[in-house]
Amino acid sequence: MGAVMSPLGLSETKAPPGRGRGRLQLILILLVALGPMILATGMYKFQFWVPDNRSYHGEMIGNGQSRADLGVQADEQRWQILVSAPAECGVDCQQLVYLARQIQIGLGRDAPRASHALASAQPLAADYQARLEREYPQLQRYPLDLSRYTPMTRGTPDAQLWIVDPHGNLVLRYDARVKGKDLLNDLRHLLKLSNIG
Repeated sequence: MGAVMSPLGLSETKAPPGRGRGRLQLILILLVALGPMILATGMYKFQFWVPDNRSYHGEMIGNGQSRADLGVQADEQRWQILVSAPAECGVDCQQLVYLARQIQIGLGRDAPRASHALASAQPLAADYQARLEREYPQLQRYPLDLSRYTPMTRGTPDAQLWIVDPHGNLVLRYDARVKGKDLLNDLRHLLKLSNIG
């Protein structure tokens, strides 16, 4: 296609006919690539189209709080089943510690991807301390900083069990009434979906 002469004798070149169509294709490609990300971000920020049903049994911690925010300083690079004891580690606390160990064992071939731990604000009773050293050799132990823990748990004095991801983020929280099978299913599901830890 050649140049077209204008009435003033100046030549004008016309744009190739496919240029407008190419721009439309580029816009469509960008919408296909970026549209789902924009939609997902909007759904998360504004909580619309979020399903009411859930497949986990604990309380989801989705606000970016970390193990350090909970008052536990640890450098664990695996998934962690963490029991927190803000008061004396009584019957419920001891049951959660036992459950944490059993859940890790129950992971089978995925057991090396997780650890179990106890964070306590008070010293443990001597007989329970001896029992832990004898029967729970892999249990990690940490002090619990109540000045950070109490505001985060709204002063709940009961022992809690937390699932913590390899980056130290709190994922799920359970109380002493949790059933071992439910907890194991939740953790297996997280490990299946995760490519970290």
